[in-house]
Amino acid sequence: MKFIVSSTYLLKQLQVLGGVINSSNTLPILDNFLFELDHTKLTVSASDLETTMASSLDVESDSKGSVAIPARLLLDTLKTFPEQPLTFVVEDNNIVEISSNHGKYALAYADGNEFPKAVALEDPSKTVVSGDVLATAVSKTIFAAGNDDLRPVMSGVFFQFSTEGLTFVATDAHKLVKYTREDIKANQVAEFIMPKKPLNLLKGILAASEDDVTIEYNESNAKFTFENSELICRLIDGKYPNYEAVIPKENPNKLVIDRTQFLNSVRRVSIFSNKTTHQIRLKIAGAELNISAEDIDYSNKAEERLTCDYQGDDMQIGFNSRFLTEMLNNLSSDEVQLEMSMPNRAGILTPIDGLDEGEHITMLVMPVMLNS
Repeated sequence: MKFIVSSTYLLKQLQVLGGVINSSNTLPILDNFLFELDHTKLTVSASDLETTMASSLDVESDSKGSVAIPARLLLDTLKTFPEQPLTFVVEDNNIVEISSNHGKYALAYADGNEFPKAVALEDPSKTVVSGDVLATAVSKTIFAAGNDDLRPVMSGVFFQFSTEGLTFVATDAHKLVKYTREDIKANQVAEFIMPKKPLNLLKGILAASEDDVTIEYNESNAKFTFENSELICRLIDGKYPNYEAVIPKENPNKLVIDRTQFLNSVRRVSIFSNKTTHQIRLKIAGAELNISAEDIDYSNKAEERLTCDYQGDDMQIGFNSRFLTEMLNNLSSDEVQLEMSMPNRAGILTPIDGLDEGEHITMLVMPVMLNS
């Protein structure tokens, strides 16, 4: 088995696949890339048993075969090469020899048949989404997903497809983000929970891509196919909580404010807040928003006044500044609206501008009790 491939082209594909491999694996074979050669088509795969990703590359070759090559060693070697053709020759004595312009490198390989096979999806449903839309949906929601092992359903992003549109939801019980696209529709209703790891990989790959992504899914697995790659992952088992029930419908108090100004104020004031609760207080009266924080243990306190556009009763409400900062950071609009009903009910943050036609984002943040 022998093939010739460009060093930078191979490195670019392998760096993406390298994101799948865990730093410590129970199965030693998972520390390898699987190279499957079929004449001029080379398919490289990486897996951690939950997620498997494969990319196809064009190479010069007239042989067939499959070998598993140590990932870390190969990546570290490829990173040091300038652009040049590399020749890979698989010898019978379990050695792969790589020849570059200036030298030869030999690595031990494992048998390709030991590598776990990717799951074949039986009877999948299918939806096609543009790459940048999917990347945006993931990056707008994934930060709100939880890290709690006891509640695995909340540690992923909930995909809800229907004939009306696509909805993506993430929550960790303190904050919730719902991202909806009404301009893209699925041909049938489907719901599944995607784990974080494959989503982070997809987000990185698709960020600048306008290509279509085909999403196929059944009860237990999902498969994303784009350009010359595919990613198959196991879905999170379980039923997602009814998030619609938590979003308050009646919110008479509406505050509109410049996003950057609000974010900078919250950041500054939160430096003076209690290090465990991160509590900041919003006091709204007329057209003035007063943001304050106090750390009684150290006698630190800060207070800022901002002008805003406010309709509703005067009120005081406390928030965890970390959640508020994360949410404001994740929006890209010039102005945001914060809707509230009572100091013990969730606040709803929505962007006023900067969205595409048919795109909606609703962010919900739970208040903290103010110690008056």
